[in-house]
Amino acid sequence: MSANTFIGRLGDFDFLVGRWRVGNRRLRRRFAGCDEWDEFAATSQAWVNLDGAASIDEIHFPTRGFSGLTLRSLDRETEQWAIYWINSTNGRVLPAVRGGFDGDRGEFYGEDTDDGRPVRVRFIWTRLGDRAARWEQAFSLDGREWETNWVMDFKRADAPAALKEIA
Repeated sequence: MSANTFIGRLGDFDFLVGRWRVGNRRLRRRFAGCDEWDEFAATSQAWVNLDGAASIDEIHFPTRGFSGLTLRSLDRETEQWAIYWINSTNGRVLPAVRGGFDGDRGEFYGEDTDDGRPVRVRFIWTRLGDRAARWEQAFSLDGREWETNWVMDFKRADAPAALKEIA
C-alpha cells in the first residue's frame, strides 16, 4: 500500500495520550543481513493539542542515555500527518514522514539518510485497543524492499480514568 491510500484525520493520535511502558527491539546492523536485535526498555508520555490536530510525545531510554520528542501535525488541506523526531543527543529535527491511517493501521513515508546514504523511511503505527500499540520503522534503499530496523511495543502504564485528566 502507498501512503496515498491512508488519510489523516483530527484525533488519529488520541490513542497515544497518557503514559506508556515501551519495549524496544532495534536491529544491530542495517543493510547487512543482520538478524541480531538489541532489546531495551523505555517510558513515554503523550499529549494531543489543537483539538487533535497536533500530537506530542516524549520518550526516555534510560539504559541508552538519550530521550526523544515526536511532534505530529495534521495538514488539513492534504489530509496527511507530518511526523518529526528530535533526538536529545544532537537536538536536530529529522525530516518528516507523511501519511495517515486506514482503520487501525497508519503508514507514513519520507526521505532521510542512514550512515551517509539516502534511504526511504517507513513508519507503521498499529492501534491495538485501549492498552497497547506498536510502532515500526523500516528503511529501503530502492523504495521496493524494506528492512524493519526498529520495533516499539507500547503497553499502557496508566489507568483509563487518568487519560481523561491528561487530555
